Amino acid sequence: MAAVGTGKKRKFIVSGRNEYVPDASEELVDTRHAYQDEYFLTSITNDDDSSDEDDEELDESGKNDDDGDDEVVFEDDDGEESGSEDSGASSLGDEITGDADYDSGSDYSEYGSEETEHEEEGEVEEEEEEEEEAEERKNDESSKGIKVSDKSEEKESAQSKPLFKLKQTTSSKINKSSTKLSSTILRNGNKKNVMNELAQADENRTIQQADDEYKSDTSDEEDIRNTVGNIPMNWYDDYKHLGYDWDGKKVMKPLKEDELDSFLKRMEDPNFWRTVRDPQTGQDVVLSDADVDIIQRLQAQKIPDANFDDAAPWVEWFTSEVMQTPIVRVPDHKRSFLPSRIEARKVAKMVHAIKMGWMKPQEEKKKSYEPKFFMLWQTDEGVEHMRRIQNHIPAPKRHLPGHAESYNPPPEYLFDKRELKEWNKLRTTPWKRKLHFIPQKYNSLRAVPAYDRFVNERFQRCLDLYLCPRARKMRLTIQPEDLLPQLPNPKDLQPFPTVMSMVYEGHTDMVRSITVESKGQYMVSGSDDLTVKVWEISTGRCLRTIPVGGVVRSVSWCPNQALALIAVAADRKVLLVNPGVGDHLVCSKTDVLLEEAPEQDVVVSERVKTAVQWEQASEDVWKNGIRVIINHFKEVKQVAWHGRGDYFATVMPEGQNRSVIIHQLSKRRSQVPFSKSKGLVQCVLFHPIRPFFFVATQKHVRVYDLAKQELVKKLHSNSKWISSIAIHPGGDNLLVGTYDRKMLWFDLDLSTKPYQTLRLHGTAVRGVAYHKQYPLFASGSDDRSLIICHGMVYNDLLQNPLIVPLKRLSNHEPYNDFGIFDVIFHPTQPWVFSSGADKTIRLYT
Repeated sequence: MAAVGTGKKRKFIVSGRNEYVPDASEELVDTRHAYQDEYFLTSITNDDDSSDEDDEELDESGKNDDDGDDEVVFEDDDGEESGSEDSGASSLGDEITGDADYDSGSDYSEYGSEETEHEEEGEVEEEEEEEEEAEERKNDESSKGIKVSDKSEEKESAQSKPLFKLKQTTSSKINKSSTKLSSTILRNGNKKNVMNELAQADENRTIQQADDEYKSDTSDEEDIRNTVGNIPMNWYDDYKHLGYDWDGKKVMKPLKEDELDSFLKRMEDPNFWRTVRDPQTGQDVVLSDADVDIIQRLQAQKIPDANFDDAAPWVEWFTSEVMQTPIVRVPDHKRSFLPSRIEARKVAKMVHAIKMGWMKPQEEKKKSYEPKFFMLWQTDEGVEHMRRIQNHIPAPKRHLPGHAESYNPPPEYLFDKRELKEWNKLRTTPWKRKLHFIPQKYNSLRAVPAYDRFVNERFQRCLDLYLCPRARKMRLTIQPEDLLPQLPNPKDLQPFPTVMSMVYEGHTDMVRSITVESKGQYMVSGSDDLTVKVWEISTGRCLRTIPVGGVVRSVSWCPNQALALIAVAADRKVLLVNPGVGDHLVCSKTDVLLEEAPEQDVVVSERVKTAVQWEQASEDVWKNGIRVIINHFKEVKQVAWHGRGDYFATVMPEGQNRSVIIHQLSKRRSQVPFSKSKGLVQCVLFHPIRPFFFVATQKHVRVYDLAKQELVKKLHSNSKWISSIAIHPGGDNLLVGTYDRKMLWFDLDLSTKPYQTLRLHGTAVRGVAYHKQYPLFASGSDDRSLIICHGMVYNDLLQNPLIVPLKRLSNHEPYNDFGIFDVIFHPTQPWVFSSGADKTIRLYT
């Protein structure tokens, strides 16, 4: 509505007190319009007060002044301000109308409804036509002015669409009643009555608005609403409140529940699973079924709205074409494109201060909402702080008293006669008792006497603290299982001998040595009963017994399959015996070869002559199979053949520098390879492939190159006395048995020290042997045990041999502290033979 009357400027100031400022020069005829304007403006302020949301919109648009009074300026059609020049509020209106930020879209026409205004004007015109034509003319002019101004305002609002519209809370009934009231005022014409009627209408309007105000009231929501905005809520960790509500009052944190309360609520509250904590207010919010459905759909990676059609046709709500006209007329300032130099300077200062250590950045305090539990006595966990003693170690705590120390213990803790007798029996050794006192039962705590051993126990405790020093020692907690190597399962390493299959009986004294034919059909054994027996392995039958006239220390079958020959060491003689078993053609050829001695074209030195003499067997011993006799000057302990069967070596431990002699069968000559004695020789061995000769003394094994006639290697056994040696078929590994219960595995390519030391026997190890085909080796000892081991040698030089003990076989019987003397494998089968002091030979398969 536009003000009616003169074309001069007039202005209303609207405040919270709903005051009306009449113009002094205004006529009584214009009172109705002034009242309507005042009422309309007053209703605007009431609408503003009734809704906080509208207040925010007004504040954002910047239309409200700081003093809280709303100023409205009415203009005529031609843009000039209407009203009287002598209006008291005209000077105030100049400030608003001259403000550059004042937008034409914020005209008062947006606050009301045009249809309501037109209805009011029509009713007023019908009532006033009957009374005065002059008034009708003025009213017609005012209504025309209103319509013209409305049209101009519609054009302006269409061009510059305002950002907000105020809610109209007044109803059409109030507008109609105010119109009738104004016409009545005009009829009476009494100024005093006009003021009374205006006041009465003001009260009625206030009551009506108070009723309408609670229709959109959201006060119970606003009570708990937090207005701090989107900020980190940990800023309020150190405060008792969480933020502020609409009235500026603190939103206090709810009381924290302890673990017991939360557990009870979890058990009793059926809605506990759907209760969440609001971080803004700290209140518990129970989710509705719709909220739970939305959360479940989100967890299932579905669209939250179940009614949403994701296959609907696409609607382009916003055009993709870029508008040429700018939204804001004013171009952006240059400083909006350039970074601030002042801020850059401040940041550079802070960075320099942090680097120099003058300023430290604040770290966010990470505080948990969990209750903090602490020990009543700090010393239970931590170490007592003592200034005088560095790294003080507290004394161990005494054990807490148990049920037996109660003044009224349960009956099962009381001693019966047998337990009391045992307790008294341990009087001399009290530390072996389970309890250091006798449990006793009393009716009440008042009846308990003083503890008679209190002073004694306190004194013993003081002695323990005083006499037992406490020191820190690094202790390695190593489990026994960790020390054992990770070995494969023996079942995966089959075949190997597991059971005793056959016993060869027939000797009347200890069997010291055994040997097997290269084809594996026959076996020869030598015993202290001065005989050599030939056995058939498969049947266990003794085929032949050959008397040799001395204690047999060693027997060895010639590896050359073209000869049927056995070397037997008996006392000071070495006998070459034809056993007469096997192929008859081979036996006859052997007899022909050894029947006549070859001519000697080389002069034998005196050193060799005095040590050894070859002798052809006489007719008496030829019947027993003895073909050649080699006499030595000392007792012979061992005989060892070369791999080709032409050379063999004998060992005489007492022979000093002539203790080792190498014999050649084809030429029937001998030679002493060593001029100096390197020690007490125990046994010798030929390398299966290379021209190497192994000589074992008491503590060392020397490897000689026979072709170059030089010492190649000296192996250190780290033992007191070597008993026997065996060479692997590959020639790179050596097995050494010692009298001090050890079995040594040497890797000749690796080192001169043992690769592995096996302490599997309890007494002296007398015999060791390798299998020629299977990865097996065995050892026999005086503890009557035969131990079978897996020894895999790999072709890869970077991979170490795998040694796994497999089986312990103890079937020999004891005889004068002796057990097993000799061990030998079958040449083709995974079988092993052992000869013992119990006069037997046993086969394990």
